[in-house]
Amino acid sequence: MKTERFQNLVSKNPNNELFRFSLAQALIEEERHEEAIEQLDFCIQKKEDWMMAEILKGKSLLALSRPADAKPTLERALHLAVEQHHEAPEGEIRKLLETL
Repeated sequence: MKTERFQNLVSKNPNNELFRFSLAQALIEEERHEEAIEQLDFCIQKKEDWMMAEILKGKSLLALSRPADAKPTLERALHLAVEQHHEAPEGEIRKLLETL
């Protein structure tokens, strides 16, 4: 199971944001969004311009029916996507924001 593998890596390397990001992705696949958000928050604190972490956090918040929390997260992600010239994620984020 992916989640267990990444949890093991995180336990051995708790400050490794790449392991935590991978764990978050595995948790999202299992629809364990609250736990994923904890890992994504760690990633965002370590690297404030991590657009994909912001996008996944926003999507997890939406999955948890927390649109008021998702909106500022997705707005930050949109700002980063524009700033970093990532057109595909920018379009995806704009569509998500239109639903809020």
